[in-house]
Amino acid sequence: MAQALTQVKVFPTGMRLNEYVALEEGYFAQEGLDVQILWDVLRGQMVRWGDNYKERPQDKPFVDGEQTIGSACAWGSISNAGAGMGKFVPDVHVVSPWGIFVRPDSPIQKPEDLKNVPIAVGLRAGSHFNVPYRLEKYLPLDQIKPVNVGGFGARLKALVDGEFEAVSLLPPQLDMAEQLGMRAVITDEFKTLWWVDERWDTETLRAYFRALNTAEQAIAAEPAKFLHLWKHSNPPEFQDHDWDYSKFSRGERFVHAPIERAEFDEWVAGVERWKMDDFLQARDFETLARTVS
Repeated sequence: MAQALTQVKVFPTGMRLNEYVALEEGYFAQEGLDVQILWDVLRGQMVRWGDNYKERPQDKPFVDGEQTIGSACAWGSISNAGAGMGKFVPDVHVVSPWGIFVRPDSPIQKPEDLKNVPIAVGLRAGSHFNVPYRLEKYLPLDQIKPVNVGGFGARLKALVDGEFEAVSLLPPQLDMAEQLGMRAVITDEFKTLWWVDERWDTETLRAYFRALNTAEQAIAAEPAKFLHLWKHSNPPEFQDHDWDYSKFSRGERFVHAPIERAEFDEWVAGVERWKMDDFLQARDFETLARTVS
């Protein structure tokens, strides 16, 4: 008799193809997992939300006690764990592109031009933390003005509609913005980590990450084969737009290797410096980390 698959509920960020590929190619099943994507949470992260911290779409599974696997920027995953929402996993990570975009006719040409300019972000997520992280070398912190708009579709729409002069974007909105003729002011990369419910056993988490790593190898070998799966990350605000997915980049890149302890210390110091540490109940590695190696 075939062994029953372990059911796992997850909500990806929508910024990478790995989960979609692992589902389509059967890599999760090969690892003994029946992975169910929480599409309502994923899509909730796409649309406009003005919720407070711990009320965001991605917070609700943890706040409600649902056993799930999620991911966020490195600062966010550590902060979420520090705020009592699960633990962060230091043994794997993702490298993600990021950028601040403006309309093509915008007078903003360089990072210094963003002085006191409201920048649309998603509260305490990668689009938010990246703004002070990247701009503090160009501007004093009190002249950097992130404003919570919420999901990535909402931020892109706010730019197109002229509601905001500048917005912070992640994959695949970076490619969407370019196809819409928007212009990048600053781009860079950052790391994403997973934050997980404490009740997961180690082998289930290992199997999950092995499947993502197998998907990574497949994407790296033949990225064009999988670019159409970006359809799953097309936000409701742009459902009627005819995107050319063949011209999209591959998004986040999964790395089956741990972060450095010094990186953790740097990320916590950044959260403190930007005064986004007010929800942290703990901030030491041993308390917040859920190792799986």
